[in-house]
Amino acid sequence: MSVLTRDEAQTRARQLDVHRYTIDLDLTTGDENFDSRTVIHFTAKAAGDTFVEIKPAELRFVTLDGQPLDPAGLHENRLPLTALTAGEHELRVDARMSYSRTGEGMHRFTDPSDGETYVYTQLFMEDVQRVFAAFDQPDLKAVFDLTVTAPGNWTVLGNGIATHHGEGRWTCAPTPLLSTYLVAVAAGPWHSVRTEHAGLPFGIHCRRSLAPHLDADADELLDITRQCYDRYHEKFEEPYPFDSYDQAFVPEFNAGAMENPGLVTFRDEFVYRSAVTDTQRQTRAMVIAHEMAHMWFGDLVTLKWWDDIWLNESFAEYMGYQTLTEATRFTDTWTDFAIARKAWGYDADQRPSTHPVAPDPDAVPDTASAMLNFDGISYAKGASALRQLVTWLGEKDFLAGINTHFARHKFSNATLADFIDSLAGATDRDVHAWAESWLRTTGVDTLTPTVTDTPGGWTLDIARDGSRPHRIAVGVYDTDPIDPGTLVLRNRFETDVPNDDETTPHPGRRPALVVLNDGDTTYAKVRLDDTSWRTALTSLAGIPDALTRAVVWNAARDMVRDGELGPTAYLDAARDHLPHENDLAVVQGVLAFAAGQIADCYLPAQQRPAALATLTRICRDLLRRTEDGSDPGLRLTAVRHYIDAACQPEPIQEWLTEGSVPGGPELDPELRWRILTRLAVLGATDEATIAAELERDPSATGQEGAARCRAALPTPEAKAAAWARLFTGDDLSNYLFAATAQGFWQPEQADLVGEYVPRFYPDAVALAARRGTAIAEACGRYAFPVHAVDAEALRLGEASLTQPDILPALRRKLTDQIDDLRRALRVRRP
Repeated sequence: MSVLTRDEAQTRARQLDVHRYTIDLDLTTGDENFDSRTVIHFTAKAAGDTFVEIKPAELRFVTLDGQPLDPAGLHENRLPLTALTAGEHELRVDARMSYSRTGEGMHRFTDPSDGETYVYTQLFMEDVQRVFAAFDQPDLKAVFDLTVTAPGNWTVLGNGIATHHGEGRWTCAPTPLLSTYLVAVAAGPWHSVRTEHAGLPFGIHCRRSLAPHLDADADELLDITRQCYDRYHEKFEEPYPFDSYDQAFVPEFNAGAMENPGLVTFRDEFVYRSAVTDTQRQTRAMVIAHEMAHMWFGDLVTLKWWDDIWLNESFAEYMGYQTLTEATRFTDTWTDFAIARKAWGYDADQRPSTHPVAPDPDAVPDTASAMLNFDGISYAKGASALRQLVTWLGEKDFLAGINTHFARHKFSNATLADFIDSLAGATDRDVHAWAESWLRTTGVDTLTPTVTDTPGGWTLDIARDGSRPHRIAVGVYDTDPIDPGTLVLRNRFETDVPNDDETTPHPGRRPALVVLNDGDTTYAKVRLDDTSWRTALTSLAGIPDALTRAVVWNAARDMVRDGELGPTAYLDAARDHLPHENDLAVVQGVLAFAAGQIADCYLPAQQRPAALATLTRICRDLLRRTEDGSDPGLRLTAVRHYIDAACQPEPIQEWLTEGSVPGGPELDPELRWRILTRLAVLGATDEATIAAELERDPSATGQEGAARCRAALPTPEAKAAAWARLFTGDDLSNYLFAATAQGFWQPEQADLVGEYVPRFYPDAVALAARRGTAIAEACGRYAFPVHAVDAEALRLGEASLTQPDILPALRRKLTDQIDDLRRALRVRRP
């Protein structure tokens, strides 16, 4: 398939003005295909040649200004339009299109719970061509008129208000000017909850089998939506620019959500069918806030080319966390960002695949390379950079610049230069220089304090390894004289790094703990001085603010990854302090790193049982602490991690047999499948038990749980069958592929699956070539032998990257995974 280059897009944008798409989709033509008829009205600014994109199962006929074009002229995904004259044109395209099972284009899903079928679009980047013919680039905006024919019991949702005319015919209100990738359709027998707010219809939708679970959370979901909507209208002068606001929770969705104007699509795991923690509810609320921010930044004002994707994602990420903190009951979202989300950015920025937040346009020459930038840089690092910008600039000037940007470019396209110019007009500060330092550079700065005793006081020097300016807060803490395990804040002050002034003396005794970047308002690794680190080892849980504790835990995490702190020392700190930790996000973040990185990768196999014993000990302490029912979220977190770390089957097998954990909770489907997966890893269950559990829970998540368990069984036959399902058969959906891959590789089964490590690379390359980007990404993420940490695995991985014909999405995933493997080996041999 031909990918669109930036040069081609610029040429076509100079050639064409696209006015309107009239699209007619027929979803009643069978399980494999649907009909797509498109009329495009456009103007050629000058005579010349161009092309339109489409990826049909069959191109039936095409006319240009009433004259037929030969469908055989279609080459890969491009239909040439030659010898265009200057002036108005009408292009008509009639095609048969294929449904997707990988979350790309028009995805089709049949619910195993009740046999009902649902379809929805995900048209991002270049997948609109899987649904209708288009001049597919973000800066050729147009009006979209959409008609859909669907089965009689289905409801159709779109970007505009959808009207049913009988006999399955639906029309959606014409849109304002949109980019092609933002067009959306979702059709099926949806269960819907509808309301009205600020004069607009609001709706939330899910498949029927999830109806009770959506209804249980409907008030919370709609309250969050209304609160964010109102807060954005306090921040933004431009009103919400579309005619309705629907949120559809759709099956087998590849991303967290997609910001289609007026019809945001979410992965339907956010409709919780099992117990969840309040931190998970906060994450769902943040995604709602994030996607709503896109209605302005991304949908109203859209990037001109994909090098500026950060303008969409970093802005929505920052606004999501900040707005949730300001407008909802979730007032400490930045703690979760610090301990969980931000690590995504730090890790990505230290790999060879890193790139600037705002890459040079030449670094994004085509859509294939652009897809690689949807990563921790564009989301977490970019949001961190914007948070630092607000700290340095002030929120008043920041919002003034944003509102200028919306006013200048609404329903149009804009670039980084446009954005910076809008900000610069709202302040006397040199925003252009700030952008050059923060947005055009790569890597993570490291800030290291030196605390020195002086007569009558102490001084602080901050060394910076890096090039960016930082405005940070410094927290100064003393040991509580009454409770030595508790720290009290003496002072918190702001400073700039670098600071050209002489070191400022501070009166009083040397503090017990000095924390750089207290409040986590910049993006940098921080270190502790020796005295502060000793204090942290004894009193970390006694730091009064959860966000500060997150900053200190992140410092320890970075020290482990950089080979400056032994992995077992981190586990010891977790053992000492997590049983006393009050913030659920901190507990989850520390346990996730301790289990997923330290126990699974950073410790050699002979030390893994001791690490798992430490994790189960921590979880037992948390379970004892929550026996009174005081913190169900903390208890649920402890139960989950205890199950995952169990080295013996007896305790969790008893839970499964009894249907509950002593003292609670009762086992819901998520916990039952989690236990059964661990029992499969330990060789304590079998196919008959898995089949019985699937009969008990025949839902889509049950199907995934069974696939995960079957792949985790420690027998040669089970592994061979799972490998064949992954790499030989091409019938697994994106979610079933991920579940099977998750079950396959287990640290306890290294000898059993050793023969598959060298097979992974050629099989993955062939699979990606056959099945495309979505499966390639899933393969690189879930099917990579991450637990094979040895020199031979590294040699195989590095050799694989020399192969020339690797799909870019897979090459990026392999590059990152192999670098993580290289780091794990360094940590093991500091």
